[in-house]
Amino acid sequence: MGFANNSNRSEQRTANRSERPAWSRRGVLAALGAVPAVGILAGCSGSADASEGTDAKAGASTKAEVKSPTVAVTPADGTKKAGFTSPVEVTVSDGTLASVEVSGNDGSTLAGSFNDARTKWTSTKNPYSGTKYTVTATPKGAAAQSASFVTKQPSDTFVGYFTPEANSTSGVGMPVSINFTEAVKDRAAVEKAITVTAEPSVEVVGHWFSDTRLDFRPEEYWAAGTKITLSLRLKDVEGTTGVYGTQSKDVTFHIGRRQISTVDLAKKTMTVERDGSTLASYPVSGGDADHTTWSGIMVISERFKQTRMESSTVGLGDEYDISDVPHAQRLTTSGTFIHGNYWASTSVFGSTNTSHGCVGLHDAKGANDSSVPGYKFYAASMLGDVVVVKNSGEKTVEASNGLNGWNLSWADWKAGSAL
Repeated sequence: MGFANNSNRSEQRTANRSERPAWSRRGVLAALGAVPAVGILAGCSGSADASEGTDAKAGASTKAEVKSPTVAVTPADGTKKAGFTSPVEVTVSDGTLASVEVSGNDGSTLAGSFNDARTKWTSTKNPYSGTKYTVTATPKGAAAQSASFVTKQPSDTFVGYFTPEANSTSGVGMPVSINFTEAVKDRAAVEKAITVTAEPSVEVVGHWFSDTRLDFRPEEYWAAGTKITLSLRLKDVEGTTGVYGTQSKDVTFHIGRRQISTVDLAKKTMTVERDGSTLASYPVSGGDADHTTWSGIMVISERFKQTRMESSTVGLGDEYDISDVPHAQRLTTSGTFIHGNYWASTSVFGSTNTSHGCVGLHDAKGANDSSVPGYKFYAASMLGDVVVVKNSGEKTVEASNGLNGWNLSWADWKAGSAL
């Protein structure tokens, strides 16, 4: 509709009013209210469309960024000659670790611990050499993942030969003595890998006599009836650079009755006490003035019903060579024995010291006469029994000369430990 000129405005307004439809008040309000409503919906509709588009893009982006946990193992999966001097490590990215299990084909398992975030697990101990390990790691909320590796064998090894023998019964003076096949440089590492425990319980301490010998004993003689357990955990312990132990075992020994024999070479007698009571007293003959017998505490370390004794083996030239010495029991590595003697007159025993350093008892050739002192003492003795020699005119035997560490004070003994 066009607009009229100014002279006709009044008529035009009148005509317009007469031509307009008759709106009610309610209809006007309704119509006025409908206009913004359309605008609001249009606005809401536009916002909803934009939001849905944005959310869809965000959802697609989130799905694209979600990653599955990935586990890594050190040594790496499939390694054939892995090292055995470092712990096993398991790490996870894009997740956390719920559990880790490490088992060897030897039946062993490796325990370990997680870091605070549970993204890394480290074994408490190193893996053993020459062993295949399977690692099973389970991330939280995900399937388990596995890996395997084989550790290499060490090129150089050592072992420890121990005394007494497994499951044997010995006297109360028997130490646990270990001789190594290679010189040990890291004494602390090796000694830490060896423990000796006793039932009934008593403190047992190690003492190094050399780079190849380590003995263990308590402060006093073992109690009669004691059970001793030697635990060797030397496998993969580096005794010296590049040389590793191979043993991982427990060995049990037992202590029998308590027998202490005291040889008084001033009186030329030996008194045998068992479990606190006198068992027997024998006349003896010790070393003469030129070949005095060691004094001190000695432990029987070897026993022979008959054995050959040659003076040349102890630095005495060709002074004697006896092929059938009866009832010989070794007291020192250097060659001191307490043994039967059939070649000397019976009057010698109890009256004169005539030997080359050994302690002799009257005996019979052939070692089968049960009536003579040599036979009786031998039959009553066992490895580990204590023989104390006094008034011999000789100094105290070196603690390392045989199984004779009892000649050291407890303080001196403990000073020889590397721990």
